[in-house]
Amino acid sequence: MIYFLTVNYYSTNLIFKLINSIHKASYINYKLIIINNSPDDNSIDNLKTDSVLIFNARTNLGFGCACNLGLKWIYNQDPQAYVWIINPDAYLIENTLDKVKLFLDSYPEVSIIGTIIYTPTGEVWFAGGEFISTTGEILNKDLLTQTDKAYVACEWVSGCSLIINCQIFSDYPLFDPAYFLYYEDFDFCKRYAKQGHLIVVTKQFGVVHQASSITDRNIFLKTKHSTYSYLLTLERYTNLLVQTIRLTRLISYAFVLIFIKPQVALGKLYGVLIYWKRCLTAIR
Repeated sequence: MIYFLTVNYYSTNLIFKLINSIHKASYINYKLIIINNSPDDNSIDNLKTDSVLIFNARTNLGFGCACNLGLKWIYNQDPQAYVWIINPDAYLIENTLDKVKLFLDSYPEVSIIGTIIYTPTGEVWFAGGEFISTTGEILNKDLLTQTDKAYVACEWVSGCSLIINCQIFSDYPLFDPAYFLYYEDFDFCKRYAKQGHLIVVTKQFGVVHQASSITDRNIFLKTKHSTYSYLLTLERYTNLLVQTIRLTRLISYAFVLIFIKPQVALGKLYGVLIYWKRCLTAIR
């Protein structure tokens, strides 16, 4: 059984397109688990079928915590399951599930698989993640175009399209609830890599992603969450010097943008304030 897991935030039309792409991709047995982060969005109920299950959160839990609800439910149902976490604004390419089943049967050693991700125009949007701890750079690096390998090991993969092989985990594989939105996929991969899990990216199957079609609805909130999460990630995976340099750059850039892109600038500054508040609380 392949379980798809997606998080709804006023995205019924997008998820409808995702469901159609799954249905057309193969006749392999699957279920789609939708965690509804917008409980007043009643339109999502129209998508419910025997293969599409909907779980309503009481409030917007953020991406990671919403996924955790689904991951716990799936793991309790089937600890041997394959879980494909996929953004609601993404959809499958033709014949995808046939290739996925073959890949998973052929390479049972992989724990977390990132797929290649394309834009609607066919350009590569994601093909591997790299992290440079000495500078704090978290990079999207194309590791696939110049290789014919079935997969390439990498440091992190995008939560936009990420497959978890539950068979290799002794307990629920979960996102850290400290992250509300952004960089939770990076942290997820880094934590489980430390435990010896193999993180890979493949181009044998992929998805199309309509990038930022949801988060761009509110630029201030998008920037606030990404700023806070980035600072939290630097704290965990770099040193104090890198954190200080990156924080100084971030604040300086925010003041440069204040008259050009005020919503972006305010989002950055607000994210910094939330992070500082967290640090002060931890000291106390």
